[in-house]
Amino acid sequence: MSRVVLAMSGGVDSSVAAHLLTQAGHEVIGVFMRHGEASASACRIQTDDAADLNPLGLPVLGGVSTSTGKRADHKQGCCSATDAADARRVAMSMDIPFYSLDLQEDFRRIVDYFVDDYLNARTPNPCVKCNNWIKFGTLFDYADGVDADYVATGHYARMSEDATGRQLRRGLDDSKDQSYALFGIGRERLSRMMLPVGDYEKSQIREIAASLGLGVSEKKDSQEICFVTQGHHSDFVKSRRPDMVGTTAGEIVTLDGRVVGEHDGFEAYTVGQRKGLGVALGKPKFVVRIEPETRRVVLGDAEDLLAPGLMADEANWLIDPSDLPEQVSVQIRYNGRPHAARVLVDESDPNRFEVVFADPQKAVAPGQAAVVYDGERVLGGGWIVRPND
Repeated sequence: MSRVVLAMSGGVDSSVAAHLLTQAGHEVIGVFMRHGEASASACRIQTDDAADLNPLGLPVLGGVSTSTGKRADHKQGCCSATDAADARRVAMSMDIPFYSLDLQEDFRRIVDYFVDDYLNARTPNPCVKCNNWIKFGTLFDYADGVDADYVATGHYARMSEDATGRQLRRGLDDSKDQSYALFGIGRERLSRMMLPVGDYEKSQIREIAASLGLGVSEKKDSQEICFVTQGHHSDFVKSRRPDMVGTTAGEIVTLDGRVVGEHDGFEAYTVGQRKGLGVALGKPKFVVRIEPETRRVVLGDAEDLLAPGLMADEANWLIDPSDLPEQVSVQIRYNGRPHAARVLVDESDPNRFEVVFADPQKAVAPGQAAVVYDGERVLGGGWIVRPND
C-alpha cells in the first residue's frame, strides 16, 4: 500500500481525489496549505472572539477595495477558513489524517514574484509558480518527512507511463484541463505525482461528490488569484509596494506615438487588454505593448496584436530537448488552446527557446508561460520574454 500526501483545498476536486485514492487502496494524508497573506489587501487573521468558530486559526477574507470602496468579505480565496473547515470535514468523513501546514513564508516568494513582474511590465502567472514551488515543491519536502511515496492534487491532468518513462498529459475534460499550469514541475518528480481526477469529466466529479454526501458537490470553482481577494490586482501591487505609487504612471499612446491619455500605473494593464483602458477613441483598441522604460502603455488595433512567434527563457523540459519533435503545439495562456508551431532550442543554452507559429497568434504577453505539447503530452515550456516581430 502506497502512502500519498494529498493537497486538500476544501473544493470538490481534491475532496473526490481523496475518495478515489482511498478506494484504490492508498494510505492518504490530507494537507491544507495555509498560504494566504494576512493583510488588509488579502486576508486578515480571525480575532479571539471568533476563535471557537475557527479552531485552525486560519485567515478569513476581509478588507476594503481601494478601487471600489466596497467590502469583499464573501469573495472566494484559498486561504478561507470555510475552505479549511470543508477540507477537515471531508477528511474526517473518510477517516483520513488531516494536517494544516503554515506555508506563508514560502508563499511570500510567490507574492513578491507577482508584484515584481507587474512592476516590470510583465503579466505573471502565480498559479503556475505555486505548483512549481509549493504544491509540487515544498509539499514534496513534507511528503519526504512522513515517508510518503507520492504527492497528489486535484488538478485536471493525467499521468501515464511507457517505455520512455513517466509522462504528463492533458486532462480528459478538455474544458477543465490544467496541464498548462504543471509544465514547470521537475522531471525527476513525475514518477511521484498522482492526479486522480484527470481521468474524469468535471460533471462526473460533482456526481461522485454528491453520491458520497461530501457537501461540496456544488461548490464553485475558485476563479481569483488566491491572495488578491478584493479589488483590482493593481491595488494589491500598490499596497505591497507603496514606495512605487506614482512612479509607474505615464502616457497612453497609439502605435504612431500620438498621446491619447494618461494612466496612474502601467501595472494595471496587460497585453491584449481591451476594456478599462481609460480612453475612448471611437473604435476598439487593445494594449499591444507596455514600455517600462518610458512608462508608456501602447494601444493598437486587433491585428497589431498578432505575432509570428516568441522568445522564451527559464525553460523546464520534461523530455530531453534534443528529442523535441519537429512539429509541436504551443499554448501561451492558461485558458487558451495549443497552436501548431516549431520550437527552436538555443544550442548554447537549452533554457532558452524560440517558438515559430504556423499562424500568427494574438496577445503574446511577456511573463506568461509558453507550454509545449506533442498531442496530449506536455513536453515542457518556459516563460515568454517577448513576441517576435
